[in-house]
Amino acid sequence: MSTAIKENTDMLHKLLDNSGVIVFYLDRKRNILLCNKKAREITGLNDEDVVGKNWLEVLFRDKGSRIKKDMLKAVMDESMKLKREKDFEGVILDKYGNERLISWNLSPVQNEGDQAEGNILIGQDITEAREKTCPSKNIDKTFKEILAGIKEYALYLTNPDGFITYFGMGSEAMLGWSKWDIIFKHAGILHYPGPSGTGLEPILENVRRLGKHETETQLVTKTGEAIPVILTVNRFFDSGGNPSGYIFIAKDITERKKLEYQAFQTEKLAALGQLSAGIAHEINNPLLVISGRAELLKDEKDEQKLKDGLNLIDTQAQRIRRLVDGILKFSRKTAPVFKELDVNEVIELVLPLVCCNVLPGAEIEIKKDFMKNMPLIKGDLYQLQEVFLNLLINAYQSMPEGGTVTISTGNSDDLYAQVRISDTGTGIPAHHLKNIFMPFFSTKNNGTGLGLSISHNIIKSHNGSIEVESGVGKGSTFTVKLPFIQKEVTGGL
Repeated sequence: MSTAIKENTDMLHKLLDNSGVIVFYLDRKRNILLCNKKAREITGLNDEDVVGKNWLEVLFRDKGSRIKKDMLKAVMDESMKLKREKDFEGVILDKYGNERLISWNLSPVQNEGDQAEGNILIGQDITEAREKTCPSKNIDKTFKEILAGIKEYALYLTNPDGFITYFGMGSEAMLGWSKWDIIFKHAGILHYPGPSGTGLEPILENVRRLGKHETETQLVTKTGEAIPVILTVNRFFDSGGNPSGYIFIAKDITERKKLEYQAFQTEKLAALGQLSAGIAHEINNPLLVISGRAELLKDEKDEQKLKDGLNLIDTQAQRIRRLVDGILKFSRKTAPVFKELDVNEVIELVLPLVCCNVLPGAEIEIKKDFMKNMPLIKGDLYQLQEVFLNLLINAYQSMPEGGTVTISTGNSDDLYAQVRISDTGTGIPAHHLKNIFMPFFSTKNNGTGLGLSISHNIIKSHNGSIEVESGVGKGSTFTVKLPFIQKEVTGGL
């Protein structure tokens, strides 16, 4: 390093350390790379405590910090995405444990390629100035406004009984209510009680029990439209550490769901293409029986033989009709319809679509071990058919020389219907298992990489789980768990 450069660097550090403001430099992952003397003085932390740590974990360590972190993370995400400054205010704890109100400026740093590579965070302590001009009870009010300009997020607060006490501008834009119309109404009015959504009481119960609730669900607009969202709910506390209510942060994922649905339909068509050879074989067999028996009956005089022949023709025709009906229903674009289902029957409906002729020349045996009289689940028939069809196609394709597919169902802890689909195929390398449910990840040369990703999303939307165990040369086992229908439990807030 030249003497001039070193002198400039030293001067820069002196300017930062003698500045009256707090300065942090953050990388793209929100980790602190540098902080100045003022930042260390206020927080009471040294470089070892700060450098390399996430800025939210360093600055917001007080009660209710989880709420602040969720909101401030959204602020930084928008700043980097739009490449523009963001101003906000927030309370941090100083080295004595006292609250300090800081006015922050967050500015993205761009590289030569005009890409955001980090952020400069500058803070001005305005505690004393604010105390002279407004009551202390308003210090945290600005946190409620942080998401106001981010249309993809809705922020609203309720008291412990679930009645809305704050409704941000983002909430108004997303849900169509003005804050004057909805303040003091019960938040249950926003929470879709249908199969794709969650009523308010189960959400609050989860927060009380686990401390936080985060899920994909639906909210209801003023006009009754259901909007898909990622919802995060936390408790917040007063200065004495007592629960004061709940804070809801919802992100609109309508566009993402549209893209997922398009990918879902694309994968359906790809699956149907793979099945075409086997389907043709399954239809040709009964057609041969029908045409052959019809030819024999042309000259048949015996009434009983005529009747038996016609019954056989009718049976084979019904077989074709069921197969074609299954294909049409599978490929049809329909909105999800959740009904009570027997998981064994769902699998039985899929099996005719997957026959041994999917891989010509490969002898594949299917073994079934179904538990009888299992409790019912609630789900969309055709979405679940899509899942099991994808898993079975994968099993078949992993056994080009033939093998065995074992399908078993059972009761898991009296809570879930468990379906295990095992094959004796080539297996999946261990280093691929962590990516197996990621979109566009495929171990096949001609694979789309969407089948397992879509299956994972479908099972998740049914509040279930899907896992895989595999070893090279040992085959694979996919385990799907879907919750049984539970009796409704009523209770007050």
